[in-house]
Amino acid sequence: MKLALIGFGQAGGKIVDEFLAYDSAIDTSFVEAAIAVNSATTDLQGLDHVPQKNRVLIGQARVKGHGVGADNELGAEVTEADIDEIQGAIDRIPVHEIDAFLIVAGMGGGTGSGGAPVLARHLNRIYTEPVYGLGVLPGTDEGGIYTLNAARSFKTFVHEVDNLLVFDNDAWRSAGESVGSGYDRINREIVERFGLLFAAGEVGHGDHVAESVVDSSEIINTLGNGNGNGNGNGVSTIGYASETVESESDGLLSSFRSETEFDEGTATNRMTSLVRKSTLGRLTLPADAASADRGLVVATGPPEHLNRKGVERGRQWLEDETGSMEIRGGDYPLPGEDEVGAIVLLSGVTDVPRIDQLQQVAIEAQETTENVRARAQDDFASLVDTGGELDALF
Repeated sequence: MKLALIGFGQAGGKIVDEFLAYDSAIDTSFVEAAIAVNSATTDLQGLDHVPQKNRVLIGQARVKGHGVGADNELGAEVTEADIDEIQGAIDRIPVHEIDAFLIVAGMGGGTGSGGAPVLARHLNRIYTEPVYGLGVLPGTDEGGIYTLNAARSFKTFVHEVDNLLVFDNDAWRSAGESVGSGYDRINREIVERFGLLFAAGEVGHGDHVAESVVDSSEIINTLGNGNGNGNGNGVSTIGYASETVESESDGLLSSFRSETEFDEGTATNRMTSLVRKSTLGRLTLPADAASADRGLVVATGPPEHLNRKGVERGRQWLEDETGSMEIRGGDYPLPGEDEVGAIVLLSGVTDVPRIDQLQQVAIEAQETTENVRARAQDDFASLVDTGGELDALF
């Protein structure tokens, strides 16, 4: 699947930078183009792989390159004001060669959480290609302002994109892990899971062709194609599980392997087990799989360990688990690898405790704001009344 990646804000830029490194390492070229947008000069300078010409600084007139300070309303305002600057970088993308846009943003900060929905709306007005979002939710220990930003941004972002893929930091932070190392590891987890999904089907010259190819249309149909209308096909989450195996490239050991090791039953049972682990294990956004509208199973690993029946069994199991008739499946051969894996994409999930929590935060924040505003108006009215009484005394 060919993507134009746009990293918005500090977290979004770093993740897109990591995507470029990953794409180069696995040599599939699923990233057609990459842009980083930020209101802070230092964040753009800290990137390693995004081309300099594709680093867009916005909000110079308002914040002078110092960032918006977790103010996502200001982030939205400077994005609206400088949308032509961003469009200038997008104009250099060969849009006719991409399958979709993917806007990546941390939803707790200011620039990304405020600006990403604005950009999504802009792209959907201009282009017919799907516009997807990859939103990273902040940990609950990062502070109330970040949770509130995420609550506000989530509601807007999910409406403006054709589908919002979500990664929840809360579910992935390890106890005792430093913030810096924690985010670096989490970014790698994000890129590995979503990168494997998007790389599937991008077959290069001389690559091993899958028995059942997962091409861009399978992914788009699973995520939902809003035809550039940003009609909000919901929220998606990804699961991944893998198991080490011995590949044909392991040298002399391969000649001593028993013939039964690669029998169809072994490969089928392994894949079914991996699909179950992917679905019921740690998802990028914890959710009840039964609430998904659509799904996709992708088997990865050495070609000799993949078979059509294994993928089909896994697909059938996921169909039973979700109760959905829209479950697709295929394989993504990785010659020379020593792991067999299963990627499970669950799209349109509705039973998501973290989202319920964010919605509650947004409701409480709105009520608090209204109460504070009402008290302020009462205090001001009282002050005016008191001032009038004093004037009468003199």
